[in-house]
Amino acid sequence: MTDDLTDRLRAATRAASTGVFWHAPRSPAEVLAALATAAAELGITEWDVYGDGGAVTRLEDEVAGLLGTDAAVFVPSGILAQQAALRVWCDRRGSRRVALPDLSHLLRHEADGPRLLHGLEVEHLTTGREVATAAHLAKVPGRLGAALVELPLRDAGCLLPTLEELRGLSTAAGQRGVPLHLDAARLWEAQPSYDVPLAELAGLADSLYVSFYKGLGALPGAAVAGAADVVEEVRLWRKRMGGTLQRMTPQALSALVALRDRLPHLAEELAWARTFAAALAERGLRPHPSPPHTSVFEVYADRPADEVNERLLALVESTGVAVGPPWRAGDMPGTAVCEVSCYSQVLEHDPARVADWFAAVAAPVG
Repeated sequence: MTDDLTDRLRAATRAASTGVFWHAPRSPAEVLAALATAAAELGITEWDVYGDGGAVTRLEDEVAGLLGTDAAVFVPSGILAQQAALRVWCDRRGSRRVALPDLSHLLRHEADGPRLLHGLEVEHLTTGREVATAAHLAKVPGRLGAALVELPLRDAGCLLPTLEELRGLSTAAGQRGVPLHLDAARLWEAQPSYDVPLAELAGLADSLYVSFYKGLGALPGAAVAGAADVVEEVRLWRKRMGGTLQRMTPQALSALVALRDRLPHLAEELAWARTFAAALAERGLRPHPSPPHTSVFEVYADRPADEVNERLLALVESTGVAVGPPWRAGDMPGTAVCEVSCYSQVLEHDPARVADWFAAVAAPVG
């Protein structure tokens, strides 16, 4: 997409009176005012001090309770959270070798941080658009510091293994003595697809990371959960890596509010996403995966991306609705793809109507 088209589409999206995907934008004043109200509602009367006390301790206790783990630690970013967790396991195992998907966030979006900061040595658990199973782990030879599974695998369209596949991988890792860590940033959105308690999913891993700003729509922040001694070591690495800020109450309070207000609606959003995906398929577009495994999935079209984005720009300008995200070139020439995050705003829209808008900008000719 050309810079000019990108700028025009962003401007039109900002000017739109309403949107469809992700969460409705709010100004800093609106967010902070809502947090002040929430602090009173939740009885948060004291600040944390370097992550101790107040909303932070309450959030850690609540997350551990939801996930059925001994403990949890709040961390300001997912990148820091995951690298700290893997460092703990690798130190314990005496091996820097970590098995993880080649599409993992750690390899694609962290500027080589895991290797440069912690000396991690990567073994590919999976390659391309496939979910990890016990059979994949069995193919990775030698001593491993840890194995990581991204749940869901975001850069593959938010793919999830089946519950039986995940259980099998957990069993295989345990039998081999390999700590299994879940990159479960979107665990909250994945759980409705499995339809088992969060604690059951978390119990299949030795540690896991969850995010608060994605499906839950809170301020940035994350948590690592697991056994108490593992969590305490992650807490130490949080300090070593500059993540123990003097005050983290706003982020933790925002996460508490999101768990209270947003978590109950995630199953509705998955249902909306699946209805929307089916409507897209009826109109000549290709959702992936089909049906979606979570409320985030990809949509493919047999049109060039620039052509789709020009049509999208015209639609946003004419309707005043931020219909969807920009499209990018697909793997095959003449195709386009976009990722849709069917979060809180989608419940205000008819999925068939939104599918009509997508068809207007992206459906194949003829």
